[in-house]
This record gives sequence, C-alpha cells and structure tokens, in this order.
Amino acid sequence: MAVGSRPLQQGPEKFRHPGADALVRAGVQEVVHRRPVHLHGSVVVGEPAVLDRLLAGGQDAQAGGGAQDAADDVGRRVDDVLAVVQRAAAAAPGFTVTGDDAEAVAEICRRLDRIPLALELAATRVRALGVRELSARLDDRFRLLDGGHRGTPARQRTLRAVIDWSWELLGDDERTVLRRLSVFADGCALEAAESVCGGDTDVLGPLIRLVDRSLVTVTDGPRYRLPESVAAYASERLAEADESGTVGQRHHSYYAALVERAAPRLHGPGQRQWVNRLDQESANLRTALERALRHGEPAAAARMALASTWYWFLRGRLSEARRSLGETLRVTGADRSGLRSRIALWHEGFALLAGEARQGPVPEAGRGGGERGGNARAVWFLGHSSLRAGEDLARSEILVDRALTSFRADGDRWGIAAALSTRAVQRLLRGDLAALRSDATGAHTLFDELGDPWGLLQSSYPLAALASITGDYAHASALHEQGLRLAEELGFWADAADRLTGLGRVALLTGDFRRAAALHRDARARAAEHGYAAGEVHAEIGLALGARRAGDLDLAERYLRKTLDWHREVEFGPGPALLLAELGFLAEQRGDAALALSLHQQGLAVAREGGDPRAVALAHEGLAGAHCLADRPARAARLLGLAARARERSGAPLPEAERGDVDRVTARVLAALGDEVFAAEFSAPGEDDPEPGHAGGPDGEDG
Repeated sequence: MAVGSRPLQQGPEKFRHPGADALVRAGVQEVVHRRPVHLHGSVVVGEPAVLDRLLAGGQDAQAGGGAQDAADDVGRRVDDVLAVVQRAAAAAPGFTVTGDDAEAVAEICRRLDRIPLALELAATRVRALGVRELSARLDDRFRLLDGGHRGTPARQRTLRAVIDWSWELLGDDERTVLRRLSVFADGCALEAAESVCGGDTDVLGPLIRLVDRSLVTVTDGPRYRLPESVAAYASERLAEADESGTVGQRHHSYYAALVERAAPRLHGPGQRQWVNRLDQESANLRTALERALRHGEPAAAARMALASTWYWFLRGRLSEARRSLGETLRVTGADRSGLRSRIALWHEGFALLAGEARQGPVPEAGRGGGERGGNARAVWFLGHSSLRAGEDLARSEILVDRALTSFRADGDRWGIAAALSTRAVQRLLRGDLAALRSDATGAHTLFDELGDPWGLLQSSYPLAALASITGDYAHASALHEQGLRLAEELGFWADAADRLTGLGRVALLTGDFRRAAALHRDARARAAEHGYAAGEVHAEIGLALGARRAGDLDLAERYLRKTLDWHREVEFGPGPALLLAELGFLAEQRGDAALALSLHQQGLAVAREGGDPRAVALAHEGLAGAHCLADRPARAARLLGLAARARERSGAPLPEAERGDVDRVTARVLAALGDEVFAAEFSAPGEDDPEPGHAGGPDGEDG
C-alpha cells in the first residue's frame, strides 16, 4: 500500500524496541522461557505464559519458509507487540499485559495487518477501552481509529485517511479490481480473481500493480489476499459503486461451480488433490453458501450444500455441515424437487456423527422400494453414520441394504463398495465372519480399482478385525498400521483414532498390556480432540479390558460402567454384550456369584438378540464361572462345552491371550468334578440356543 511513493507498511517510521533484535537472535525459546521483557519499568510482557500467547496469537502462516523466515516473522511480531504495549503504557500509566489480555493484544496486531499508524492509533484507545474491548470492536475500525496527532499530516491522522491517500493514487482499473477483490474471504487464486473481478476489465495487470503497492499480498500458490483493513475499506467502495450484488453473485457462481466440479472427484484417485484445493477455498465456499442462504435462494443453496457434503465429511467438519444443512433446510421450505429430502438425510447423518441422538423411523423408500442417484448415497450415509455413531444397528442395516439395492441397479460402483464396506462392519458386530470376509474383500477390491484412499481405509478395517479374531495378529497389526499412516496423511482423524484402538486391541491379544494402554489413551485423546464420541468410548473399552487383565478391578469397573451407560443411552444393539460379560467376570473374580450370574444372564440376552455366536459363547463362559462359584460345577462344565462347540462352529476359537477367564473357571470346575465327570458333562449334548432363564437349561439357576 503506498503513501506517496512509499509502501504503506513502511509508512511513518516503524517503532523498533532496542532489545528486539537481541530477542530474536537469542531464539523464541530464550524469550519465552527465560527472560522477562520490561518496558518503562512497570510493564512486563515476558512471563512465559504471556509471551507464548502474544507470539502465537499473532502468527501468520509462512508457507514453505525456512528458519530465517521464521526468525524474521518472530522479529516482526515482537516489534508489533512491543510497539502496542509501549504506546498503550504511555497513554495509560501502569498498563501491563497479563495472560488474560495477551491474546487480545496479539489479535489487534494481526487484524490491523501490522500497519504502524493503525497500531499506534489502537494503542491510544487502550486507556478508554482496554485491549479486549478494543479487539472486539475492530470490525468498526475506521470509526474507532479516528483522530491522530494534530502535528502530523492530515493523511496520517486516521486509518481511513491513510488508505484514502493510497486509493487516490490508483488508476480506475486498479480501483475496480481492488474493490472487487473485497468479496473474497481469506484470499483467492488468480483464476478466481480473473473470473470474479473481470468481465469488463483486465485483471492481471492491475493486480500486479496492486501487489507492487502492497495493497494486495501474495503467498505461495500464488494466492492473493487483501490486508483486513484494506478489505474493509474496499468493501465500502464496492457498495458505493453499486457492485456488491453483481460481484457477490459472480463470487457465488464461481465457488458453487468449483465445489460441484470437485464433488465427483472426491471419490477417486484425485481425492487428496481436490480435498487440498477445497481446504484452500474453505472460507470462500462458506461465504458463497451463506450468500445464497442470506438472499433466500433455495435452489442455489441446496445444490451447493449437497455438493459440499462429502468434503465436510472427509474433513470432519461436522458442526459446519450440520449448521449449513440445517439453514438450507430452513430456506428450502416446501421444496418439491426432492433435494430437500436428500438434504434432510445428510443432515441427520451429520447430527448422529456429532453425538446428537436424533434417531427417527427409517425414512420411506423411493418409488419401487429403492432410491436413485444422490438419494441412494444419502440413504447409505445415514446408515453408515448410524453405525459409526454407535446407534441403532438394525436401522443401519435396513438403510445400507436399501442403498445397496439401488447402487446395484444404477451400476454405481463407488456406492456398491461403500455399502459393502459398511455392511462388513455390521457383519462383524453380528459375528458372521464368512459374510464379513466376503463383503470386506469385495469392497476393498472395488475401492482399489476406483483408486479411492478413503474407501481403502474403510474396507481394510474389518479385514484387520477379522485377522485379529482368527489369530493372525501380525497381519492385523500390519493392516492397522497401514491404515493409521493413510488416515494421518489424509487428515482423517476419526479413522486414525479407530486404528490406534485397533492396534491397542491387538496389543491386548498378544499380552502387551503396557503398549495396549498407551495406544488406547492416545486413541481416546485424538477422538476427544476431534469430537468423535464413539471413538472415545471404543478406546475406553480397551482401557477397561486392559485394566481387568492387569488386575486393577476398580479402574476396570469405572470404565465398564461408564461405557455401558453410553451404549444404553444410544441403544446400540450388540454393544453391551461384551461390557456385561466383562462386568460379570469382574464380579466373579470378587466372589459375588449372584451379581455375576445376573450380569451374564443380561449379557446372554443381548448377545442372542444381536445374533453374534461369539458373544453368546462368551456369555456361556461367564455363566459357567458364576455357576461354579455358586457350587453348581456340573452346570458350569456343560456351559463350557456349549461355548467351546459354538466357537468352533463360528471359525473363531478363543484366542490364547483371552483364555484367562475360561482357564480359571475350568481349573475350578475340574477340581470340583474330577477329570472323568468333567469330560462327560463338557461333552453332554444340550440345546445350543436355549431360552433365557429356562429352568434346567444351560443358563438357568437350577440343576
């Protein structure tokens, strides 16, 4: 930005604290952690917590910069902060920067774009407003930063006057491009600038000259951005030229077209490239959608919101998705195009992922009992979200099966792969290992052919779980580690948390309890950081399993009770079976036969309802321990035999590392019955699926 012939950033001579260079040379760590900075004797800004926040709060991204760039940036920020603090102290004697207002000082420096005059004017307002109120009022910066020193030239007395002076030096074409650039949020690429700002004028030449005058900044890409104060001024000029509506519509059209072009490319080999591109434009995409919502344009808002759904999901932007889709539903009203029903499905899916229990009845199918195109994917997404959030498994199965029927009818290979991948996890929860292998393998093959990284990540998870179940721990670890690397590369943090939990389970199965605990704690922290409630619960279940196996029964019980409450709250069908079994074994270890029997009977009922033969076998093993503790060893032996035969039929024998409970119970039963009687009772034929609580049956109390 130019004042006369000089860039505005150089404007009135910039204040430089005499110790700033020494601070930068000594390094940020030295500044933050060892030496306080004193100004005018009473001003202290160098306490570690304060200076950390001052420097971090004002930091600008230095894409691709090296150590010298970082040092230069720290030096500039130190200068700016110290300048504001010194001048504020001069205007308000006794002023100090504390931890409470450090972020506000840094925010003032950042939002005023390091313009020296703006920083000086802001500092003079501290006495009347305080730094936090001053920071909050910067949206009205031109009125706020009015009235500088009378002894300075008029063009340097107010922030508006400084920018007015630079504006007057511009040619008509430069003014046109500058004011139109104000519609962009957080900058734009050259293509966008030419599309939105052009039409009746050349853009490239004026843009280059604006960069030369420091009115436009340029970063790697290249991307062009207006400093915030310049953007506020240019926006006023755009309104004065009566171009806000026209240029705003061009902005919406450009970014709506961009996200619609990106949407299909997010499902294949270009996924990473297009996710990164939309990341750069996320602020503009948000602005474009908000414009359609604000102007009551339901069709435009609906198309753009639907095109954005998969990007929001891949990036874990659950709150933004819920908010934007909710607003779109509001403006679409009684829309009859079918888009509104599709939006409603996506909205409910995102609400479930965000932890909102919004389960309703299964949405009605389209004509002929199926769905087509985008509706089928929306139905699948709701089913997938229901499963991922730990909600109603049966509802999830209905929705995914319905979508799969439509995908096959439409020849939608990505949809088929997605549905098979989700269904593989459903099969895992039901204990149908043969169907799990078939669905997961089919999904993985399709996603590999399509080149979809997210899909490969999803379909490999049930394959890793299957490897764990069948005792191939090396393969399970390899799949989870590959998945973790891919999730971290893609920025899919919920999936990364799941992979850490998967690795934690493998560590448990191989007896490495210390590593298992560390992995589960890491998974829980990552899930919490990204609002993934189900992921936190899955990790805490792992911590509970490890705690009981390590002998810390009290800690195990706390985790088990907490996670059981969560599963009951969301009413996730098979979820409580394992937790009830673990609590039952815990009660048996403490010698409470009645409580153990009650818990295992509850677990058996849940396992039968879920249809997982391994869960039923686990409940029978737990009941064996409870009956043995209650002096019914013969009943216990029959239950152990029933469980062993069920596991053999399922193709998943009890892992060696998980034999602790069964071996403990078996030893006690053998001691009570002797080898011959135990063998006879263990082999005795019985009902493989008796009614719960049936007197004389394997799980009853009599006999």
